[in-house]
This record gives sequence, C-alpha cells and structure tokens, in this order.
Amino acid sequence: MPHSLDRRSFLKSASAGLGAGLVVPAVAAAAPAIRLQPGAAADRVRVAIMGVNSRGSQLARAFLATPGAAITAICDVDTRAAARAIEMISTAGGGTPQAIPDIRKLVESPDVDAIAIAAPDHWHAPAAILALNAGKHVYVEKPCSHNPREGEVLVETQKRTGKVVQMGNQRRSWPNVQKAIGLVHGGRIGRVYHARTWYANARTSIGLGKPATVPPWLDFELWQGPAPRRPFLDNLVHYEWHWRWHWGTGEAANNGTHMFDLARWGLQVEHPSRVTSAGGRYHFTDDWEFPDTQVVTLEYPDRKLISWESMSSNAFKPQGTGVGVTFHGEQGSIMIDGDGYTVYDLKGGVVETIKTDPGATTSQVGPAVRLDALHTANFLDGIRGKAQLFTPIDGGHVSTMMAHLGNIAWKTGRALTCDPTTGRIQGDADAMKLWGREYEKGWAPKGV
Repeated sequence: MPHSLDRRSFLKSASAGLGAGLVVPAVAAAAPAIRLQPGAAADRVRVAIMGVNSRGSQLARAFLATPGAAITAICDVDTRAAARAIEMISTAGGGTPQAIPDIRKLVESPDVDAIAIAAPDHWHAPAAILALNAGKHVYVEKPCSHNPREGEVLVETQKRTGKVVQMGNQRRSWPNVQKAIGLVHGGRIGRVYHARTWYANARTSIGLGKPATVPPWLDFELWQGPAPRRPFLDNLVHYEWHWRWHWGTGEAANNGTHMFDLARWGLQVEHPSRVTSAGGRYHFTDDWEFPDTQVVTLEYPDRKLISWESMSSNAFKPQGTGVGVTFHGEQGSIMIDGDGYTVYDLKGGVVETIKTDPGATTSQVGPAVRLDALHTANFLDGIRGKAQLFTPIDGGHVSTMMAHLGNIAWKTGRALTCDPTTGRIQGDADAMKLWGREYEKGWAPKGV
C-alpha cells in the first residue's frame, strides 16, 4: 500500500465489495458474540498480529481494510519487521500499535480482543491454543497446525472456550469461488467424483545451511518457541524453514491446504479412507526435507477422489494456471482459477467463463488485499455474532489434515488406511508416530 494512501481511502477502496451477495457455505458454524472490553465501541474489535515479516504484513493490510478493526499490537521476534509493520499501520492512519514480541505476554494484554497468527508453522497451533486459553479470539493462518495432534487439540480448545477461530483459507470468502462451488453443489456438472488440484512454482535451491551467529535483530529463542532447540543456520529465516520437518510442513500444507480445502468443499467430504503419496526432492540437492515434486491421492467413501500435484521448482502451469482445482463430474467439469472459474462440457469444450472481478484489479489496495479483506471481515462479523464463519476451525483442521496425511504417507512410503470419521491412521503404528511431535521442555501446548 502506498504511504500516501490514508485509512479513509484505504477502507473505501477495499470495502466496496464486502458483504455483497456472499454465499454461506454448508460447513459454516455459528459464532458466539464477542465481549469487548469496557468502553470499547460496539463494533470495534482490537486485533493483534503475530508474525509480520511476510503473510502477516498482508494480513495487517487486510485488517486495515476491514471496517471496525483496530490493530492494537504487533508481535514479532524480528525487531525490523515489527518496526516496518508499525510504521505502515501508522502511516495508513491506523494508529500506532504496541510492539509485544513475546506471545505469552501478548495474550495477557487487556487491549487485545483477537489475535491473527502468521508466524512460522510450528507456532500456529501452540499460539492459537495460548490465545484461546487467555480468552482471545483467533485468526490462524493455514496450515492451522504443524501436525495432526496439534490440530485435534486446537479444535478441542475452541469448543471448550467457545471463542471464535477462523483459519486463513481465504478463498472460501471469495465471491466467484463461492459461485463456482454453488454450481458444483447444484448439479451443473452432474454427480461430481474427482477433484484434481495442483500448484507450480520455480523455487530455487535453499543450499546447505551453515551454523551462524544469530542476528541482533532476531530473538531466536522466541522464534523457536515450542520446537526443540536447534542451532541457528544461515539459510533458515525468514522463509526456508517451510521446507524443514522440524518447523515447516512442506508445499502440501503451505499451498496445498488452500486447494485441498476447495476440493473437499466441492466434493462435500470429510476425512479420507485411504491416502497415498509419491515424490521426492528431485530438482536440487540441498537442505529441503520435503518433496519438491509430489502427487497425493485421497480416496473417500461414496466413490470420490481428490488428487494433488505439486511442482515447487518447475513453474509449468497445468491448464494455464499455476494453482487451481478442477471438479470432474458425470456431465462436465468446473475449474477454479483465482477468483474465477470455467465450466466445461463432457468433451472439454468451454461453456462459460467467469473471471476475477475487474474492480479488484483496479483497487488502490490491490486485488489480494480486497479479497483477503472479505475473509477478515467475515472473521470480525463472526466475533460480533453477525455472521457464520466461512472457515471455522473444525473444518479448517479437516482440510489441514489432508496435507498432513499426504506428508505422512510420503514419509513412510506406504499407503495409509484411515478412519473416515476421525481421519486417524489405522493399523500402522510407525505412521502414527508422526501424528504428533516432541516439544521443548516447558513449551508444550496445553492438552497435547
């Protein structure tokens, strides 16, 4: 967002489409009303953001574009990132948030009603559980957990506390995606039996990390948080942790969660009965511990299949787009690309194409922020008791589990048989060893 853009212009351009003809998905769940701190305006929700170096900075812009949101605190272990975020928010007319680098202190703040979590993956569920137990509402980025057990505990904690938890699968809030899913559910292509998803990028090698001195701007102890301690490496922050099992969840959870979620939504399925995965680190030889090339298949009762294909280091675009999902039915197919979709007949001929709203591409705050702001607005309205959540955490957990199961199937080199009611792996004790993780002493989330 340009520094010359004040909050009034920001809100006007970003909120033009908020709430316009949105379709509530079948998986939505009612949310309890917030109890704001004494003296707060009726609709004002005070939000803190944890992790603002990358995705969290985008979320800050989305919350700035969301009516009734006030960003009151920034939580980041990188002092440079925190300062940049505070300056951006202040320049936009959003006030000057506090800098509170320790999440354990942030959750105790009386000036915060909700916390948006965009820290590294190993922090997602532990931070969310801390926040819920402190009485805060939570917006947690995908994946909502680093491993399946954390996700189970997160769902249990939300139910126990009754607080609102939305996962950042923002495509559930995008208008044309909702319309496309409505067509799938409405029988436009007949009975739907297969959702094919994919992602392609041209990520480069992360090299071989060497032990290095922790930079003065980074609190590496807090960065590690719940993860058992490891030496600092020169190729770890701020992004390459994604590809290390100790902190990250690989491409399947990093980008696959979005597509897995849309596929599951369209097919109206819950947990799979069988999961397979093949692939490896084929493009480079380096510290990357997950596949850069991966195919995951998830089989469901009632003759339904979801497949995921990722190429992290080759940006060839299947069907002309680098990320998408195509639903195949008995009478045709529907492909979702961004906030647009195309309907095909059974022979592959184009029947209808709907592209992303041109207004989103001309907005001063950019299309990504406008579309993200639909999801943050839904979150805040859920807190106020005015709307059902588009991605409540119980559904977000089920979608995240798809990525976890794919990674476990790849790690073990075996097909997994799963309980379609709970998603738990059956008859494979070795695979179940990957269901959870070890934690640094004193850092294990409550209930894990």
